[in-house]
Amino acid sequence: MEESNNYGHQHPLLLMLNQDQLIHNQSGVTDCSRCGEKVSAPCFCCAEHCGFYLHKVCAEAPLELNHPFHPHHPLLLMQNAPYSSRRYICNFCDKGGNEFVYHCSCHFDFHIKCALFTFNIAENNLKELEHVALQHPLISTENGHEELEDENGDEELEDVREYFGCWEPLAKYTHFSPACGFNLHEKCAKLPFKLNHVCHRKHPLALQFNSERLSCKICGETNRKAVGFVYGCFPCKFVVHIECASQSPLQVIKSTNHEHTFTLVFRQVPFTCDIEGNHVAHRCGTCNIIIHKNCISWPRIIKSKWHDHRLLHTYFHHIEDFGVLNCMICHDEVNTEYGSYYCSKCNAIFHVHCVTEDERSYSIVSPEDEDEMPYESSITVLESNDAGEATKIEHFLHIHNLMLSPVVGKNENGCDGCLLPISGPFYSCSFCDFFLHKACAELPKMKDVWHHLCQKPLALISDRVFRCRECLNVCNAFAYECCGCKAKKCLQCVLALTPGAQICLKHEHPLFYYRDYNGKCNACGYTTRAAFRCKIMMITII
Repeated sequence: MEESNNYGHQHPLLLMLNQDQLIHNQSGVTDCSRCGEKVSAPCFCCAEHCGFYLHKVCAEAPLELNHPFHPHHPLLLMQNAPYSSRRYICNFCDKGGNEFVYHCSCHFDFHIKCALFTFNIAENNLKELEHVALQHPLISTENGHEELEDENGDEELEDVREYFGCWEPLAKYTHFSPACGFNLHEKCAKLPFKLNHVCHRKHPLALQFNSERLSCKICGETNRKAVGFVYGCFPCKFVVHIECASQSPLQVIKSTNHEHTFTLVFRQVPFTCDIEGNHVAHRCGTCNIIIHKNCISWPRIIKSKWHDHRLLHTYFHHIEDFGVLNCMICHDEVNTEYGSYYCSKCNAIFHVHCVTEDERSYSIVSPEDEDEMPYESSITVLESNDAGEATKIEHFLHIHNLMLSPVVGKNENGCDGCLLPISGPFYSCSFCDFFLHKACAELPKMKDVWHHLCQKPLALISDRVFRCRECLNVCNAFAYECCGCKAKKCLQCVLALTPGAQICLKHEHPLFYYRDYNGKCNACGYTTRAAFRCKIMMITII
């Protein structure tokens, strides 16, 4: 136990070199006054026992750090981050803090331990890190993390997923910092500081922090936490992930939705896939398709809430197979030169990014389930005409049989399903005043609805009073009720919001629903974020 300078503290400090000395002087569990973490030896404690403790590594941290991974500005050690909340998010580990911080004028912040740990890596000062063999199995914890168990069943390294170089799973051996609690692959600890890469011939790429959170020019992704190391060129705003930089230029990838393989191609000019691309692409030499890496792995068949049938992915379309090439979601034209999803039964077509934007709105169909099992029909056909049209049906929500009316056009009665006037083919009951639009009668017993976030489908119901979750109107007509949360939606809303539905509302052209529209309604004048619009005259109705 040695007496040292006080590092800004009002009392003298004692240096505790081992854990026994620390335990003897502690009155309980204490935290370091700089980093805020649980204190451990070697550390400094107050000679007057006022509760002040400092890790030795925190106490000796330099006031200014010229970090090789952030060479453009110095990092200054500050007692609090220079923000109104005094809190910050560490740009290395992505965790918050309100203690001492290494801060850069470009709004780049580090915990003390994160700055020093990465500084040792940058300086290749591996003697500061211990080489640990992961000789025991990883166990899963309740929160989904992985931990390492020693022979006595104790946790040896907590949360061994905290590998801060390439974010790939840890192999058998790792470098571990006892002072900081971080893990690093041996290969990541010995990465070259600079490398020349075929993807960016203008300048060498330097190992650095992704301070601007740029996306990788090879895979197109930003690291899930936008932390860790990347190889980058600061003047060109160019970064690649460590694992992407190590890929072979002749890499061959097998696609899940295309019969041929794709080869990695480094392109120095922009290209267009389903979305804009640049620098790096994957090419099918047989079909001459150029796409992003992520687009290779789109599932071949999906079940989407946007459509009643399963959707197939393809890179090729024949224009003559589709009456209209407008996406059923955004209503913009689908370029047939790029990949898209389509329905083989009703010729509906969708942009890839539209139908897969929300992961909750679709599910992947496995190869063994490719034979589609549609939802059960609401009707049983009893009689048909020569054209195959059902003329006499039994509907599961009505006690009598229904007949297809020979009258086509307006009818003085309204539909008992959607409550709208009868203005087209309809079924009627000869025993009671019950009428159904042909379209309402043919709705399935169960239906997926894109604007309902539950994973459960909705069931067709009737004969009960309800408030529609969409329009908030109260009625007792047909409705779709969620099998999960029991929320109910009236048929008017379900039909109007069905992709491809054409609503007229006394307008000369059909109106399509735009979920991302932001503007004023031509009827009421209020601003809306979603509306029915006319593509020809750009009339907007909420």
